[in-house]
Amino acid sequence: MDHRSDDLRYLWDHVYLSLLPVVVGLIISLPLGFIARRYRWSYPPIISITGLLYTIPSIALFVIVPPLFGLKSLDPKQVPIALTIYSVALLVRVVADGLASVSEETLLAASAMGFGRMRRLLSVELPIAAPVIAAGLRVATVSNVSLVAVAGTIGMDNLGRLFDEGIQLSTPTPYYPPIVLGIVLCVLLALAFDGIIVLGTRLLTPWRRVAR
Repeated sequence: MDHRSDDLRYLWDHVYLSLLPVVVGLIISLPLGFIARRYRWSYPPIISITGLLYTIPSIALFVIVPPLFGLKSLDPKQVPIALTIYSVALLVRVVADGLASVSEETLLAASAMGFGRMRRLLSVELPIAAPVIAAGLRVATVSNVSLVAVAGTIGMDNLGRLFDEGIQLSTPTPYYPPIVLGIVLCVLLALAFDGIIVLGTRLLTPWRRVAR
């Protein structure tokens, strides 16, 4: 309670750093996933290259991003950029597989009704693929909540700073309050984001409830 203002600031920064990369990552992944679905020869290289991005250790990526993008060390932009790369790595395959889940009969029916390629994508394919894409969004968002905390160890303001402060104060004996608070808030934040995505998917796909 003595540090409530700092804790709330860390929480807000954590929310921002967790959500922004997912939104930007989804915007980037939608055309990449569409290309991988539309041109089957492009699926293996696109999925392989984006998948390999997720194998880069987070600490290494936070260090590599500034020189690659012309940023200064500890620039606030380096964390969103790094996490956007991870989000793209997770979401491209999900978008491509979600679009692939739309049956050929549905596509032919939409074309027979006069839907052009773009209108068919926006009005038919993406809505039907929404549950699959939402599942990937849940994984990417929860993963980002965890990865953002790692950025606290390099001096970025977020809930990860509580872990760093707890470690610094653990001399000569362990001091757990900041660490426990950070864990609890991260878990609650991940659960909140997951619930929002599930609820949003239900609202965007009312026909699924009718079908059941």
